[in-house]
Amino acid sequence: MRLFFLLLSCFPFLSLPAQRTILHCGRLLDVRTGQVLTEMTVVTESGRIAGVEKGYLAPSGSDQVIDLRQRTVMPGLIDCHVHLEGETGPHELEKEIQRNPADLAFLSVGLAEKTLMAGFTTVRDLGGTGVNISLRKAINSGLIRGPRVYTAGKPLSSTGGHADPTDGFRQDLMGNPGPAEGVVNGAEECRKAVRMRYKEGSDLIKVMASGGVLSMEKDGLGAQLTEEELKAIVETARDYGMRVAAHAHGPEAIKRAILAGVNSIEHGTYMDDADIALFKQYGTWYVPTIIAGKSVGDSANKPGYFPEIIATKARLIGPHLQATFARAYKAGVRIAFGTDAGVYAHGQNWMEFVYMNEAGMPAWETIRAATLNAADLIGISDQTGTIEKGKWADVVAVEGDPTQDIHAMGRMKFVMKAGTVYRNE
Repeated sequence: MRLFFLLLSCFPFLSLPAQRTILHCGRLLDVRTGQVLTEMTVVTESGRIAGVEKGYLAPSGSDQVIDLRQRTVMPGLIDCHVHLEGETGPHELEKEIQRNPADLAFLSVGLAEKTLMAGFTTVRDLGGTGVNISLRKAINSGLIRGPRVYTAGKPLSSTGGHADPTDGFRQDLMGNPGPAEGVVNGAEECRKAVRMRYKEGSDLIKVMASGGVLSMEKDGLGAQLTEEELKAIVETARDYGMRVAAHAHGPEAIKRAILAGVNSIEHGTYMDDADIALFKQYGTWYVPTIIAGKSVGDSANKPGYFPEIIATKARLIGPHLQATFARAYKAGVRIAFGTDAGVYAHGQNWMEFVYMNEAGMPAWETIRAATLNAADLIGISDQTGTIEKGKWADVVAVEGDPTQDIHAMGRMKFVMKAGTVYRNE
């Protein structure tokens, strides 16, 4: 045996047969057809799905068998809107001033693992300090446990806008941040900022088309970038092979962003009928983040949790998201799953399924939004979003049947990402 392994080291083209993992699935969700398949086997090998068969396949040789006959099995879930560098809480501005990048990096490690353990094998991180790029690298290299991350790095914002990192600072500390910090004014600065995000290693661009809730600015709804600026961002991003996600609450900001050609609108709180028509005309994705609205609305009612300038916006904007989602869904807008994790506690992402279902979306479609649709939005539907031969071996399983009781999505019992099992109860 020692001689065999010595030969392997001398002749790297020789290799041991890859071990197959055989999953015996009591119920398997075919998210493409909307069928619940019973007594199925999923075979994984070398991080990919090697086959899907009817019945419980008998193992051979060194095959590993995992018994999921009492579970409902589905593709790994995808959250299209998270922030893995932290979580909001009381005195957040004070914490932002005190924390160094290393502090954020250590904090993000546990939050990434929580997200994976909740069954989310892939996420879009839509903005932070840039630590999220290093987090992605650490996960990909196997140093830490977490979901597959597609990150926007630092988001882009106008001066004084939702992602201006010096909002709320006193005048001598405000300075004049520019494209390096994600603050842009005019088309040329927009182009430069996109190129800087590309240089830093971002996978996509996040732009703040409107004001926001959890920033020290008084207006959370108004448009904050011109259509020319937004078009410069989208055109430059496309040149570099990157997609664009636009944070937008107010109807004018939503309109400008869609006309500029963004791939998705995040939140979309006050979209009007004209916006809905544009969503459908341009095929723009809508990422609703209902749980974020509920969370900030609840927190705003806790004395001292937010500064009053934030609490006022949270009480106004938060409660509208679920009703807006209901209108958009009934109108036929394309919807991808996203939660704004970090605005609420990471690991509770599954609650978005419940809120979507409450608003009128059937359970099957909520799951499809977090698999097929989400993969399409990110641009990875050829790799994930369904359990099919050749795709990444991203497989999760819950206790119960979520097509009958959507709360089952909160009873995650098995998580596999790229063929590696991270959770198996």
